[in-house]
Amino acid sequence: MRGQSNLGRLAARHVVSAAVVAILAAGLGGCQTMSDVTGSLATRTPSAPDDPHRAAEVYGERYRKNPKDVDAALAYGQALRATGQRAQACAVLEQATIANPGNRLLLAAYGRALADNGNSQAAFDVLSRAHSPDNPDWRILSVQGTTLDKMGRHDEARRYYASALRIAPDEPSVLSNLGLSYMLTKDLPKAEETLRRAYAGARSDGRIRQNLALVVGLQGRFTEAESIVKADLPPGEAEANVAYLRDMLNRKDGPRTASKSAPVVAQDD
Repeated sequence: MRGQSNLGRLAARHVVSAAVVAILAAGLGGCQTMSDVTGSLATRTPSAPDDPHRAAEVYGERYRKNPKDVDAALAYGQALRATGQRAQACAVLEQATIANPGNRLLLAAYGRALADNGNSQAAFDVLSRAHSPDNPDWRILSVQGTTLDKMGRHDEARRYYASALRIAPDEPSVLSNLGLSYMLTKDLPKAEETLRRAYAGARSDGRIRQNLALVVGLQGRFTEAESIVKADLPPGEAEANVAYLRDMLNRKDGPRTASKSAPVVAQDD
């Protein structure tokens, strides 16, 4: 099948590293195509502007006044990511980690930004310093798994997902990442089984549904894939998602960008 023959390029292009974001300004939603880590790493800043461009202005000004302000650096870095300024986010968070050595929230956010920017090895190394073997964070373990997957180290990646699942059993975001890992190695039945487990979870969301639909479609079951992608959506949005799914399955070189409505993404929350 043409879609399956191009699976490696398609998946590698769209497994967006869901690294650790310790952001206060946008909680888990910074980038519209993925979620960021919350919970043990950070909490949302109540006064954070909803508009990421406005957040970048507000926290950028605060950061420039005091580059050592950890909260401002975290919030500014997240806002930069949310507006697509990934390299600048890396630069800001790198300087913040230098100014605040050993701060694990900053290390987590910096690792997240590096992963976002495609610097997988550097992201993995930084994230390794953001938690410790005696106190591991399942979110960071899952993110490290996605960086290893992007480097083609799939067996290692799955060991990190397994460790994350021992801490957070049946966590949908980790199962979703594991499913995408199997998709990268073209083990589509295993990918489908894992994504169905993720989709069955109480905290499952539309991104997992889209990933499951893609894997089902790559196996040639297009009618079933379309029914999955349309589930519980208004007609207009459902049709848009179906069109996007068809486009992904039909393109020879894979889709160029992820969409808000139908992203193929790794997750961490």
